[in-house]
Amino acid sequence: MFTFWLVLAVFISTQSIAIAQEEQESAEVYLEEYTDEFQENFFEALKQKGIQNYDRAIDLLLKCKELEPKNSVVDYELGKAYLLDKKYVQAQEYAIEALISEPTDFWYLDNLLTILEKQGSQIETVQQQIPYDNQKLKENMALSFFKKKKFKEALIVTKELKGSKLANDLTLKINDSLQQDKEEVVAKTEPKEENTPNDPVRQLKSEMDILMTNGEYKKLLEASKDALDNYPLQPYFYLAYGKALSNTSNANKAVEVMESGLDYILDDAKLTNAFYEELSKAYSKLGNTQKANEYLNKINSGL
Repeated sequence: MFTFWLVLAVFISTQSIAIAQEEQESAEVYLEEYTDEFQENFFEALKQKGIQNYDRAIDLLLKCKELEPKNSVVDYELGKAYLLDKKYVQAQEYAIEALISEPTDFWYLDNLLTILEKQGSQIETVQQQIPYDNQKLKENMALSFFKKKKFKEALIVTKELKGSKLANDLTLKINDSLQQDKEEVVAKTEPKEENTPNDPVRQLKSEMDILMTNGEYKKLLEASKDALDNYPLQPYFYLAYGKALSNTSNANKAVEVMESGLDYILDDAKLTNAFYEELSKAYSKLGNTQKANEYLNKINSGL
C-alpha cells in the first residue's frame, strides 16, 4: 500500500517539486501498472477533496474503484471522503474494506475508529467484520485511542496485548496522563529520555537530523518509517517521516502523518513550531494556501 501511495503521489499535477532523476525513472516503471484513466481520476479526486468538493471527489474515487476494485488506497480515500461528507454508513463500509485488505495499517484503523466515533458507536459493533485478533491491529487500536485521549479504552486494549513492549510503554504513559497535568508529565519523563546514555531513540534522532541537514530524504523516508513503527509514541519521528514524505512528492500523506503527530506533543514549543513549519510547506505544495498560511500564523502568534 505504502509503495503505491508514494509512487502515485509523484505525479500529482498540483505539486511543483524538483524530483531526482532516478526517482522519476523508478516511478515511471511502477506506474505502468495503472492506467492513465485511473491516475487522472485519482489525482483529481484528491484535489476535489482538498477544496471540500466531496461529492465530486467521491464520484471520481468510485470510478477508480471500478478500475481497481481491490485497491485498498481507493477504499481508504472513499472512507475519508464519505466521512468528510458526513455520510457515515458509506464511510464505514469502505473503511472496513480497506482495513480487511491491510489489517496492520495504522491509518486505516484510525480512520475507521474516527468514523465509529462520529456515529457514537464502539469498535465492538464491527469487531466481527475486521481481523480483530491481529496483534498489530490491536497495538494500532491502543495507539489510536491514546492519540484521541481515550485513555480508558486504550488501557482495555493493552490488557489484551500480553508481552507487547508498546502496550507496556503505552500503559505507563496513560497512567501518567491520568494522574498528572501535561507539564508535570513532561518534567518527569522527557529529560530522562533525552539524557539516558546509549538511548536508541536519541541516537535515531541524531541520525535523522544529519539526513535532514544533508537533504537525503529518500534515506530519511525509510529510516523514519522504521523508527515510527518501533517508537509510535515519539512525535519527532512523525515530523521526520512527514518531512521525508513531503520532500519525496507525497505532501498529501505528509499532512496526514504530521497532523496526527501533533497529538503526541505534550509541551514542546520548539517541536510544535517545527511541525507547523513543515505542515505549511506541505500544504503549499498541495496548492492549499489557506491552510499553509494558517500554520504559518500559528508560528507567528505562538498558538
